[in-house]
Amino acid sequence: MVRMGKEAKEAFTTTGILAGLAILYTILVQIVDVKPIGPDGSEVGFATINGIFRDMIGYHQFFYLLTEVFGIICILVAVMFAVVGALQLFRKKDILKVNRKILLMGGIYTLVLLLYVVFEIFPVNYRPMIVDPEEGLEASYPSTHTMLSMCIVGCALVYFKKVVRNEDVRDMMIKACISIIFITVVGRLLSGVHWFSDILGGFIISLAIISLYNSLVTWLSPRKKKQRRHRKRNIDGFSEQNFMETKG
Repeated sequence: MVRMGKEAKEAFTTTGILAGLAILYTILVQIVDVKPIGPDGSEVGFATINGIFRDMIGYHQFFYLLTEVFGIICILVAVMFAVVGALQLFRKKDILKVNRKILLMGGIYTLVLLLYVVFEIFPVNYRPMIVDPEEGLEASYPSTHTMLSMCIVGCALVYFKKVVRNEDVRDMMIKACISIIFITVVGRLLSGVHWFSDILGGFIISLAIISLYNSLVTWLSPRKKKQRRHRKRNIDGFSEQNFMETKG
């Protein structure tokens, strides 16, 4: 059993709080101020504030297309890490020897996919507009692009922060990740294809998922450092022992 340090405990506590907040918000959005203000009389929670944002923002195709492009960029980031993990598995022939941070990231991607399927099967509410007449009403909560950009790129940010040693390169990568997240989330809100509550819900859920990844990585990091220190002591002890035997 891996002992959990103080930093990891604090990280998991934060994750628990965010997960609880995400669950609470998802419940509230289904029971608070629910009114049929959507297309075809579809209902949405927090109707007053959602209606204000919808009327104020409207629909902007530019931001819709822009976020579609950035959504593809986010998927490419996920593919990049998947390829790195696959190459490590191919070389080492053992999944347990693949970088744990990348394995954990794969687990996070799986969790995001499962959540997407669940919300598609059990829609909380529908889009404020019909984007494709052939599709009709589409599930809108939480915003998929918000979750994609934050979970995929947000976990990449955590990874780069933990792994990249060159400070200049690390800062550049972190800024790039933050920019992608900001443009995607804000752009999706301004596009008008989601309710404000959809964006906020995706934001809160994603924070919980990123926090989970960070907690797991933080929990495993001290173990590796401890193992390295243990190996170093063994090597130093072995060298000293050999020296004494030789001297004798």
